Amino acid sequence: MVNMLEVNRSDFLIKPFLKRNNFRASFQIISTIIPIISIWIILYQILNHPFSLIVKGFSLIPIICLLTLFSSRVFSLMHDCGHNSLFTKRKLNRFFGFLLGLVNGIPQKSWSIDHAFHHRNNGNWEIYKGPIDVLSLEDYNSLSKRGKIFYKLSRNWIMLFPGGFFYLVLKPRLGLIIVIFNLMKDILVETFLKIKNREFYKLFAIYSKVKPPFSDYGDNFSELFELIINNLVVITGWIFMCKWFGLVFFLSFYSVVLALSAGILICVFFVQHNYKNAYAKNTKNWDIVDGAILGSSNLDIPDWLNWFLADISFHSIHHLSERIPNYNLKACHNANIHLLKEAKFLKLSDFSHCFKYIIWDNKNEKLIPIS
Repeated sequence: MVNMLEVNRSDFLIKPFLKRNNFRASFQIISTIIPIISIWIILYQILNHPFSLIVKGFSLIPIICLLTLFSSRVFSLMHDCGHNSLFTKRKLNRFFGFLLGLVNGIPQKSWSIDHAFHHRNNGNWEIYKGPIDVLSLEDYNSLSKRGKIFYKLSRNWIMLFPGGFFYLVLKPRLGLIIVIFNLMKDILVETFLKIKNREFYKLFAIYSKVKPPFSDYGDNFSELFELIINNLVVITGWIFMCKWFGLVFFLSFYSVVLALSAGILICVFFVQHNYKNAYAKNTKNWDIVDGAILGSSNLDIPDWLNWFLADISFHSIHHLSERIPNYNLKACHNANIHLLKEAKFLKLSDFSHCFKYIIWDNKNEKLIPIS
C-alpha cells in the first residue's frame, strides 16, 4: 500500500473527540422523535378540520418537507448507532438503533454490517464500488448498446427517488418474502419430494436456505431474526396508521416521505464518494488513510441542513474514525482542518456534477464520466 498524503493517522487529533455522552445522545433522539409524532398529530388535525381542499393541499407541502428532513435525521442517528458511537454502551446503541430503524422500516443491524464493509474498503474500488455499484470501464465497454443506455439511465439522479422508495419501503419486505419462500421451498423439497441427489437439489435453490439475494439481509440468524421482527412491527404500525389516516392517504403520503428522504440520503452518500478526482485505487495501491481523506468529500451546506444529517457532511473525519459521535464531528473537523488541505469540499451547487462520475477507470485508477 502506498500513502499519497504527507500525513498519517497519528497526526490527527482524534482521541479527545471519541468521548460519548448518553445525555446528548438521548436529547438528540428525543428532539427528533417528538417532532415527528407532533407533525403526524398536526397532520391529522388539519385533515379533519373543515378547511377547504386547497388549504389542506397546500398545508401538506411543508409537512412533507419536515417529515422528509426528520426521517433523514432518524436514519443519520441510526447510522451512528450502527457505528456504536451515539451512546456509551453497545447495548444502548443496538436498542436505539433498532427503534430508529423501525421509523424508516429498515433492519438496523443488517444495514450497519453492510455499511461497515464500506468503511473498511472506502477508496478501494476493486472491492467496493459505491452505493450504486459503479461499473469498471472494462465492464462498461463489454455491455451492448442497449445495456449502456440502461446503465446510464439507471444511474441518473432522477432514479434517486424510485431507488429510495425501493430501498426503504420494498427491499426489507421483499427480503422477508424471499426468506419465507426459500424456507418453504426447502421444506417441500427435502420433506415431501425426498430428493437425495444433492447436485439435483441445487437446481431448486435460489440462493440459500435463509439468505435473500441482497447483500445486507439474512447473513446469519440474528440478522434474520431482526428482519422478521422489524417487518412485523413496521407492518403492524402501517396497519394502525392506515386505520388512523385512511389506507390510500397514508400509504401514498408515507411512501412520498420515505422516497424523498431516502433520495436525499443516497444523494448525499453518492456525492461524498463519487466526484472528480476522487480517490479510486486498486487493492495493491490502496491506503485506508488516503481513502478516508481523499476518497470522502466534505459538504459545505447550511447549518440547518447539516443538523438534519447529523453532521455527516464532515465526512473525511468520519471515515478516519467512525467512532466519533456525530455531536463531536464538527469540532474534530475544525481541530484538524489544517491536515485536510487535500480533502474535497463540495457545495450544493456541485452535487449535480458528481452524477457524471459513474465509471471506474481501473487502469488509471480514477472515476470518469461516460463519454
